[in-house]
Amino acid sequence: MAGASRAFGLGFLLIPVDGPLRKERKPMSRRCELTGKAVLSGHKVSHSNHKTKRKFLPNLGNVTLISDALQRSVKLRISANALRTVEHRGGLDAFLAKQDDADLSRDALSIKREIAKKQASA
Repeated sequence: MAGASRAFGLGFLLIPVDGPLRKERKPMSRRCELTGKAVLSGHKVSHSNHKTKRKFLPNLGNVTLISDALQRSVKLRISANALRTVEHRGGLDAFLAKQDDADLSRDALSIKREIAKKQASA
């Protein structure tokens, strides 16, 4: 299969380009990187009580947040609810300190660890 793309279950596509293979990221899932809020399924119920399957999508947006400890900005895809919570808790650093590791995405978890290292050394 020369010249064809092959998708593996590794989270990226391997595409041959005149030599070695290069990695390209797959499209992102509909999941908040800070709270883990994702797509829910349910029923649309008509006036006659007829039920049809539907999806409830989270209100996601691409946001740039500033970390005080790291002195840099961080781009994340988070829900509007998570953005309100970040502001309520006093910024990204305070939010990540309180948030459970299981809810965070891989990128957000690495940022949380960087912040913890920086605060421990200071």
